[in-house]
Amino acid sequence: MRAYSRPFYDGSQNGLDYFTMTAIMVTMKAKRRIYDALLREHMANNRQMAFVSGPRQVGKTTTCRNIADHYANWDNLDDREQILAGPAAIVERFALNRLSKTTPVVLFDELHKYPRWKQFLKGFFDTYADQARVIVTGSSRLDTYRRVGDSLMGRYFLYRMHPFSVAETIRQNLPDPKAIVRPPQKPKASEFNALWDHGGYPEPFLKRDTRFSRRWQGLRTQQLLREDVRDLTQIQQVDQLAMLVNILNSHSSDQMVYSNLSREIRVSVDTVRRWIETLNSLHHGFLIRPWFKNVARSLRKEPKWFLRDWADIEDAGKKAETFVGCHLLKAVDGWNDMGLGKFQLAYLRDKNQREVDFVVIRNGQPWFLIEVKYREQSMGNGLKYFQDQLNAPFAFQVVVDAEYVDADCFAKPRGPMVVPAKTLLSQLL
Repeated sequence: MRAYSRPFYDGSQNGLDYFTMTAIMVTMKAKRRIYDALLREHMANNRQMAFVSGPRQVGKTTTCRNIADHYANWDNLDDREQILAGPAAIVERFALNRLSKTTPVVLFDELHKYPRWKQFLKGFFDTYADQARVIVTGSSRLDTYRRVGDSLMGRYFLYRMHPFSVAETIRQNLPDPKAIVRPPQKPKASEFNALWDHGGYPEPFLKRDTRFSRRWQGLRTQQLLREDVRDLTQIQQVDQLAMLVNILNSHSSDQMVYSNLSREIRVSVDTVRRWIETLNSLHHGFLIRPWFKNVARSLRKEPKWFLRDWADIEDAGKKAETFVGCHLLKAVDGWNDMGLGKFQLAYLRDKNQREVDFVVIRNGQPWFLIEVKYREQSMGNGLKYFQDQLNAPFAFQVVVDAEYVDADCFAKPRGPMVVPAKTLLSQLL
């Protein structure tokens, strides 16, 4: 265990009582994450800073503090004074100019809220890169709010952190670069059910209490609107933004028709587009676009919207598609961040209204197609049609409410087949 200058718990952090928070944090520390291995590998092999981005309360601080020797949080006034004093003050505070057996790791938490954060990190890295390794965390995308002109190009690698997934409840090691799809392994029923019922965010997933999960979800949305939007954007119409958030919460997995949303909340279409991009940047949800070989065509089509937290979705079909979509996004982001190739998540739709829920693109070519069902149904024509058109090796109809089958979905290329979500998702990240 590493010693820190003050206790981890901050009573103002999320409104929970001290004993509840303490119990949850003890459990979270005992539950290893794949990101522990990812960041340790980074620190062992790279001098660049590690930027860890992800949704609020996804476990960034907990995971990174397990690795860091020193911790500074922009939201803490004492730490803020040290950061504002400049890199030399941080070096002096943490004795980074003293001889050390190993290179110390410094964690800067929520630093993106500092308007000159890029300039600070550029100065720190350029002067002290040989004396310390650096991790930087943020709830928003750290590359979104470019408030200064100094470029950090070549000085950092970005890692996008996601909630727990089916595969992460089974194994926390990194995939083999030569075989990024894992062998299938049956998830525990309790783990899979907890993911489905409470979502993958660490606190509700580990506590597994329905009343707590409802309160947590409501509080997280309030914090998004009251804190993240206030601190990181110039949006003034918070009440209308809240209306948009409420509407989007019931439209996960739907195609976005911006003109309809514009009329409903009485703002311009451009404003709706900008607000949805902001919610995407703040990790409340994410957008996927239709895929074409001609990339410019895909940008002209309406994207589909997905919530990051599927737990509170009432419609079983929308929940199933969001559940699988979040797992796919985690895998695509993870493979990209580890340098295992160039991956993209999209969907397919043609002029005849044929559609496939997801397509994963690997190095510019369709790799596998996915249609999601909650319960098993007859297979639609879209999968076979698009697999033939795109010459994709794999096409799956993924059924969430299906029993695990101990067989490798990726053993050999074949035509469309029905696979259990428990099997396929166990092979990802």
